[in-house]
Amino acid sequence: MAACVAGLTACGGGRAAGPPPSSSVPPGSSSPASTSSAGAHPGPEGVPVPAGPDLAPVTSSARGATVDGIRCQRSEQVLFHIHAHLAVFVDGSSRRIPYGIGIAPPRQVQQTANGAFVTGGSCFYWLHTHAADGIIHIESPVKRTYTLGEFFDIWHQPLGPDRVGPARGKVTAFVGGRRYTGNVRDIPLAAHAVIQLDVGRPVVAPRPVRFPSGL
Repeated sequence: MAACVAGLTACGGGRAAGPPPSSSVPPGSSSPASTSSAGAHPGPEGVPVPAGPDLAPVTSSARGATVDGIRCQRSEQVLFHIHAHLAVFVDGSSRRIPYGIGIAPPRQVQQTANGAFVTGGSCFYWLHTHAADGIIHIESPVKRTYTLGEFFDIWHQPLGPDRVGPARGKVTAFVGGRRYTGNVRDIPLAAHAVIQLDVGRPVVAPRPVRFPSGL
């Protein structure tokens, strides 16, 4: 099944996510206006692409070896097919989650009117990204709970209380607009989960993400 891409494939089903519950934001947080919506533009999946640079290169992503029991298969597995969103801020500035994480090279990249979209590769991990909009595709042959730590392992980037990829500093996590106090690696990639990681200060107030129809 092809991924839903604005202007490329028909999008059906899905639902729009409403605003998250009231946030628990630490003192000294920045205002919502400074989040990824500032300077962002709609990407090929209909979700805004942050204006900042990539958090880390996609070239570090795994290239076919099994990671945490997650295989890389020649076609996308859609028995269990959901989507989550990840936003990362470093010292208050947005960082992109690059397209092609979890899709092994050589990647086929289509340039759409709204940005790049990875249409194929030598294999697909069950956790991957098609665009630089923060949408994580969970496409698995089994129904189970995957975690943010597993996604970062596929990306071959560190994740912990003081590290998000190459960015170092205290990590503040939000899930669905609420402060997450557990191990950030254990954050579940649930259907339409809205995850935000802030490294350092200021901490950016979390904002809702609307999933277009088909995601």
